[in-house]
Amino acid sequence: LHVRVASLGGEPVTADRLTFSNLDDLAAIESCDVLLVPGGGGCLAAIENDLFVKEIARLGATARYLTSVCTGSLILGAAGFLHGRRAACHWAWRELLPVFGAIVDEGRIVRDGNILSGGGVTAGIDFVLALIAELRGPRAAEMVQLSLEYAPQPPFNSGRPDTAPAEVLEAVNARTATSRAQRRVRLEAWAAAQRAGHHA
Repeated sequence: LHVRVASLGGEPVTADRLTFSNLDDLAAIESCDVLLVPGGGGCLAAIENDLFVKEIARLGATARYLTSVCTGSLILGAAGFLHGRRAACHWAWRELLPVFGAIVDEGRIVRDGNILSGGGVTAGIDFVLALIAELRGPRAAEMVQLSLEYAPQPPFNSGRPDTAPAEVLEAVNARTATSRAQRRVRLEAWAAAQRAGHHA
C-alpha cells in the first residue's frame, strides 16, 4: 500500500493551525486506486479553486474508489462525481450537497457504488475502518481497530442532531446560523458561475 498526500504544486497546506508539508504535487500523480478527499472549513476555498477541482476530477476519473470524509464530499460534488449519488457530509454542511445534484444521506458511512463517504470528523475513524475492510478484508480492519483501542463510549449522546437535546441543537444552530447562510450564498454563486460558463 503506497499512500501519497498531495496538494496543488506540492505546496504546504494549513488547516486548523496544523501545517502539512512535504506533499506531492497533484499534477504529478497520474492515477490512483483510492482517492481520499478530506474536509474542513477550507473546503469552499478549495471548491472555488478551478485548478484544484480539475485535478480532483482528473485523478478521480482514474480511481477505483472515490472517498471523502466530512466536507470532502462537497469537493467530490464540485468535481462532478456525486450527481444522482448518495453521500454523507458533516451534518451542518450536508444541506449543501444538493447544489451538486447529490442525494443527502444522514448515515455515518455511506456507500454508493464506488463512492464511500463519511460524515463529520469523528466519522473518519469509522470510515477508514470500512475502507480497510473493503481493501484488505474485515480481519485487517479489526486488527487496526484493536491497535487503536477504538471502542468509543462517549459520555454524552449529543453527537448527532437527532440525538442531541433540543436546546443543544438550537444553541449550535444559532451560533452557526450566519456562517451557514454565508456559505450557502457563496456556494450557490459558484454553482451559478459554473452553469454560466457551460452555457457561454
